[in-house]
Formats: sequence, C-alpha cells, structure tokens
Amino acid sequence: MYHFIVNPNARSGLGKDTWNTIERVLVDKNVDYQVYETKYQRHATAISRKITEQEGIHNIIVLGGDGTVNEVVNGIFDLERVILGYVPIGSSNDFARGLSLSQNPLEALAGILNPKECVPINVGIIGYGNQKRRRFCVSSGLGFDAAVCHQIVVSHLKTFFNKIKLGKLAYAGVALQQLIKAKPSSMSITVDGKTTKYEKVLFAAAMNLKYEGGGFMFAPKAVVNDSILNIVIAHNLPKLKILLLLPLAYRGLHTHFKGISILEGKNIIINSEVPLPIHTDGEPIFLHNKIHVTLEGKTLRVVKR
Repeated sequence: MYHFIVNPNARSGLGKDTWNTIERVLVDKNVDYQVYETKYQRHATAISRKITEQEGIHNIIVLGGDGTVNEVVNGIFDLERVILGYVPIGSSNDFARGLSLSQNPLEALAGILNPKECVPINVGIIGYGNQKRRRFCVSSGLGFDAAVCHQIVVSHLKTFFNKIKLGKLAYAGVALQQLIKAKPSSMSITVDGKTTKYEKVLFAAAMNLKYEGGGFMFAPKAVVNDSILNIVIAHNLPKLKILLLLPLAYRGLHTHFKGISILEGKNIIINSEVPLPIHTDGEPIFLHNKIHVTLEGKTLRVVKR
C-alpha cells in the first residue's frame, strides 16, 4: 500500500494537476494506494501521524514542496518504519535538489514504484521557546534566511513567478527586499561545547543538505547522512558585499570570502542578542533569540531512484 499525501495548492495549484496525472498512472498499473489531500496548515503532520501510528513499514509518498515534506516528517511516529518517496512540485525543491532526486513527476513516480536505491538520511531537530521542538530535513536557522522564508509565505511574488514557472526567482526577489531591511545581531554560537561570539550576524543556519532558499548552495560540503550538521554564519558583512555574494552562493563560491564561517558539529546552541525569525525547511516560526539544534538518533529512508 502506498500512502500519497498531496498538497493540491503546491506551486499555486500545480499540485492538483500533477496528482491527476499521477493517479491515472496508478490506476492503469493497478497500484494499491490511498490518497490524502491536505486542507490546512500542518494537516500533513496529522495525516502522517495517523498512518505511522499503525504497526509495520509504511510507504509514504509526498506530492508538494519542502514545506509539505517538513510537515510529513514531523508527523512520523517512528522514522525507521517509513520509506519516503517524493514527487517535488514546490517552488524551491531544495530537498529534491540536495538529494539529486528527479524533479520530473512521472520519472519520480517510476522510481518510487520500482525503487533501485533508497538512501538513509539524517533528520534534524530544533528546540525553541518553552520546550517546543520541530524536525527538519533541509535546514533550520535564524536571521536573514528565516526572514526571507517568513516573507515568502505572504508575498505575491511567489504566486506570480510560480505561474510563469520561475518560482525560485521569488526567493531572490524577497531576499533582496529583506536584505535592505535586515538588522544584523550579535550571536553566541556553541558547537559541541565550544562557544564563539560573532558580531553583526546576518544569519546562522544549521544545514543538513547543501541547498536552501530555492537553490542557494550555502553549505557545499554538507552530507545528508554523515550525522554532522554544517553551521553557516554570515557576519561582519557590508550589505553591498552581501549583494555581490548572493549570486555566488548558487554555486557555493561564497565560502571563499571573509565573513562567511562554516562550522561542523552535532549539538548546536545559537543565542542572539535580539529575537529573530526562525525557520525549519522554510516553514516560519515566530521570533526567538535562542535555538538548540541537533539530530535524531534514527535515520529516515528516502527513495532516490
């Protein structure tokens, strides 16, 4: 049995059209499946929780964007009893990009139905506020990158660029807007017990995969199953220099410049002098000035091809 969790509103309605195409293939091939369409924020979490509370191994297929994957993963009862398939139809698709998954829906479906390779991936956990926790697969952080994620949720740019099939340009447009408004903060960052103070930090992100924000290769050396997080810190950078570095980040070349620091570790605590936006896989969380980031003890299997 395949459990398809579908976000019909992904990429401004493309989700529904893509599901209709995929369902015709499933019917033609006489595949045993159940479909669940998400109807509200974090509905996918409730759906995946209900599925995975049952005994046995569960094949869950996500049709949506990084946010839908995040919701599904946050609902999984036992990571080791799930095989996750993904048909990427979001605006950024950093989860698919980071794992080199096919972004062609029918190719992705073919690999899911006849898998040749499944990869175990680490799953991150962020703690914040009054003992609140959320999982993430791609990245989690606070500051500028999270502010972009917060704004993209309400921006009309995303809808416009999705309609002309250039969704990731919305992230670039919003990034420019947020850069102008950004107010860097001092941060203390503790990695595996060692604390370093950074001044004028634009953002600090714990990366599980190489990409975030619609294709920015912020952490070129990140490996999804090495049980290590890459912590990317942008600090002491004039805004003009940041503007010049952002295009380089699409190829990971920003890391050669002063003001970009990358640490590696398993247990990260980030303290900011002022409350800042937080995100998990692009999903916004309200302002906080402290986060604790680590990894789940179990891995999640993802169908690669």
